[in-house]
Amino acid sequence: MREEKSCLLILNFCFLPFEDATMEQQNLEKHESGLLRRLGPGTAFLLVVSSMVGSGVFKKVAPMAHDTGSSFWILLCWILAGLVSWFGALSNAEVAAQIAEPGGQYQYFRKIFGKPLAFLYGWTGFAVVQSATAASVSYVFAESVNTLIGLPEFSFGGIENLSVKLLTVAVLWAITTVNLFGVQQGEKINNILTSLVIVAIIGITIMCFTMGKGDFSHFSRTESNGNFPGFGAIFLGMMSAFWAYEGWNNLGFLAGEIKNPTRNVPLSLAGGVGFVMLMYVAINASYLYAFPITEFSRIYDEGNSIAAVEVIRSFLGPAGSAIILIVIMVATFGSANNTLMSAARVYFAMARDGVFFRKAAHCDPVYNVPTYALIFQAVWASVLVFSGSFDQLTDMLIFAAFIFYGLGAVALFVLRKRNAGLPRSFSVPLYPFVPGLFILFSIGLVINSILERPMESATGLLLMFSGIPFYFYWTKMQDKSASEK
Repeated sequence: MREEKSCLLILNFCFLPFEDATMEQQNLEKHESGLLRRLGPGTAFLLVVSSMVGSGVFKKVAPMAHDTGSSFWILLCWILAGLVSWFGALSNAEVAAQIAEPGGQYQYFRKIFGKPLAFLYGWTGFAVVQSATAASVSYVFAESVNTLIGLPEFSFGGIENLSVKLLTVAVLWAITTVNLFGVQQGEKINNILTSLVIVAIIGITIMCFTMGKGDFSHFSRTESNGNFPGFGAIFLGMMSAFWAYEGWNNLGFLAGEIKNPTRNVPLSLAGGVGFVMLMYVAINASYLYAFPITEFSRIYDEGNSIAAVEVIRSFLGPAGSAIILIVIMVATFGSANNTLMSAARVYFAMARDGVFFRKAAHCDPVYNVPTYALIFQAVWASVLVFSGSFDQLTDMLIFAAFIFYGLGAVALFVLRKRNAGLPRSFSVPLYPFVPGLFILFSIGLVINSILERPMESATGLLLMFSGIPFYFYWTKMQDKSASEK
């Protein structure tokens, strides 16, 4: 009887976040936009984790080894990039606690800097950052499936790897379809898959340290004779790490559907980013314990292997490769779900302000989701997949993202001055040092990107400003509609 009760308690605990929405819908607070506040603090924390954990944690150690040539500098790059991301998340958290509206950073910019800058942020997310991220992560999922079971190879109309791209688009639309039936459906996928990924990362870390032929002497070996690799190499190493940390601000997009957002959004941001940083440093330390730095450089030079796959294969054989590929599939599917679910709320907010396709402002009265915002997003992400341009867009992703990350920290200073003396549910520790340092780093990263990668940076800026004609058209139509009323 005791065992039976224990089993029931465990099952109740595991499925508590996934209760039927119809049973509790009448008790949920409804945002004036029509969205329901049903996501609790546990889900909010897991959303932060899933927004960041994709494929980068399993593969970026190889290019970082090539760029820095040192285990020490690889780990330092992960720590520095994590601290910078954490400082950004803390700065973002204080603003989020005061402006808890659907669309997150779009709303912060609109209320602090005005609609034009907010539109540029939202348009950049649609054209480059969020859509390309969803396409890229879904493509990694499809590639992993192809590696594991072997999809039929064929091309059509000059489009190569068509089977992988078709599966990528199928994943995008499958996730979108699930999310059309309520945010609780995306919540279920997120909570289950993210929990599995966390367990897998902890398990991989333990296996690397306890199995195989690892050695702590690997941490002292370098390819640069112990010399400082140079600021350029450190910058490249940190850029690789930033790709793995990218997405921490997605939680704010869902603020209209989070319970008690002024408390749960900032705490989940601060705790989630800190937790991911610890996981990243631990698992990369385990990789470097398992293999010497020269082995990761070799993996990078060959260009057809994933670092984590090679590490696990070294002591588990072919079964280890399959395990890592399945973990990558779980992580990337969950990450794609997070991006598609959260980013649609930005376009929903834009449409409600009259600066996006009008249909995207529709909130389904039954399922309480931004139906057309989800569909438009899936259409554009699919176009990017078939165009083959999303890989190039992701090269610009960090550059574009940090322009607005930095502006988000500037917004904190403006908000502090504007709301001086008013109580705050969350305050950035060590203000103004934390947001100030983050702003300086963001400026440095953007300038360095322009100098080191002028073509990619110019293309990123061009895509950002490509939305200006749309902005003037939509605002003109909005003014015309208002005058007719």
